[in-house]
Amino acid sequence: MATQRVSDVMTTDVEVVRPSDSLRVAAEKMRALNVGPMPVCDGDELVGMVTDRDIVIRAVAQGLDAERTQVAQAMTRGVEYVYDDDDLTQAAQKMRASRIRRILVLNRAKRLVGILALGDIAEELNDQESGRTLGAVSTPSQPAPH
Repeated sequence: MATQRVSDVMTTDVEVVRPSDSLRVAAEKMRALNVGPMPVCDGDELVGMVTDRDIVIRAVAQGLDAERTQVAQAMTRGVEYVYDDDDLTQAAQKMRASRIRRILVLNRAKRLVGILALGDIAEELNDQESGRTLGAVSTPSQPAPH
């Protein structure tokens, strides 16, 4: 059996937000798409990721106005990614090591071409590999010290 590539199972046509979009715009897209993370792109260049948690913790909880606060102020920069031609097992290992449920997929020109979710991996890899990845990304994190 041929080695499975990330491109074989990833989701394409990923919706994005811009760094200059308001957090309200990002939240509305998340609601409409029923998703928690949104890639942030400046043109066709990936510059970060913003999640529903980022909006709550980095903006709302700090008293920032979601209408006036830009995505760039709450997003995470330097996000993890894999390439579309990477081996699926290697991508699962990276997700496991980083404890993330979804990872962005870039082409070799470093342009966003998709997203790979834990569910995509679970359907394609053997039960042992899928189980190890699920177990690693599902380990509860420790609360932040007060």
